[in-house]
Amino acid sequence: MNPAPSLRVLTHRDTDLHAAYCDYVAQVFTQADFRRWCEWGQWNEDYLAFSVFLDGRVVANASPMRMRLVIEGADVDGWQLGAVGCLPELRGRGLARAAMHAALAHCGDQPVLLFANDSVLDFYPRFGFTPAPQSLFALDWQARPEPVQAPVLDLADASVRAAFLRTAASARPLSQRFGARNYGRTATWYAANGYASPLRRLDEDVWVFAQTEDLVLTIEDVFAAAPVDWPAAIGRLIDQPIRELRFGFTPERDWTQARVLGEEADAGLFARNLVVPASPNRFPLLART
Repeated sequence: MNPAPSLRVLTHRDTDLHAAYCDYVAQVFTQADFRRWCEWGQWNEDYLAFSVFLDGRVVANASPMRMRLVIEGADVDGWQLGAVGCLPELRGRGLARAAMHAALAHCGDQPVLLFANDSVLDFYPRFGFTPAPQSLFALDWQARPEPVQAPVLDLADASVRAAFLRTAASARPLSQRFGARNYGRTATWYAANGYASPLRRLDEDVWVFAQTEDLVLTIEDVFAAAPVDWPAAIGRLIDQPIRELRFGFTPERDWTQARVLGEEADAGLFARNLVVPASPNRFPLLART
């Protein structure tokens, strides 16, 4: 008799099962890995994995992460789904659907968002999700490098990681239109996988993920307890002259003159029990699971 699949909710305490979860992620999302993030101790009580097990393996999953959203100036508790899928050889058996139903039952009536890839855009509307466009933003800004650069730090260093997470926990949201609070542990996933821009520390409570290329400074994210003096700071983030800024978030709060470049073509944002603002917005790149 073939064994029946069973669903289990994995938490940060289930360390004996984290390897099975990481193996699942690596097979379904070939460019994603949770191993180093787990080794860094970043899986906490905010992250749950509704995993379908078969023969000791995780074969399907949906993982909600608790989010502190900011929508049109209001703080809203919600969730973000990630790692939704099924092993290729077992698709078509409703296993991912079972994981989704269980995860969404846990989320209840609270807002849920997710970022989907192009291959599954027709999957999420079946669960009450609707697509929401995301925008790209830029601002003309000429600057030259300052003699003293902000140091580049590595989140692989436990002491650096701890200091970063302290600032991230109390950082002001970059956008009041559509943003989030306290998502430092999500940002560390990008750093652990080598997907984040270099991390610079402007001062004790100002951390910036940014990179310069072809006269453009892309400010991927900022974690700061208070507003930043950007005219003074930009020169410390660049090693070559720039003519433009681009942003990995909605910049309406600190850069009021930023313009919309167009739509973020491959964002794939879906929302459930949540009305995403109609005005142009970009949910922070490093807050996406």
